[in-house]
Amino acid sequence: MLLTIEAIIAENGEVRLKQPVHLKSPCRAIVTILDERDDVISETALLSEAALSKDWDRPEEEEAWSHFQKAQ
Repeated sequence: MLLTIEAIIAENGEVRLKQPVHLKSPCRAIVTILDERDDVISETALLSEAALSKDWDRPEEEEAWSHFQKAQ
């Protein structure tokens, strides 16, 4: 059985599941820690910015997204 459940891991390592889980017997689990700090910018995003900006700065893109600019 594979089941994915969101959890919060406290600084002391305590794992708190965000929803109840009912199991018939103890099970093994794999924990993946997501680094979601607000002050960290994805390295992938930084490396791809120059390449993507060529597409972003085209007149066609400006026109396609212009309706968002009007709302400001």
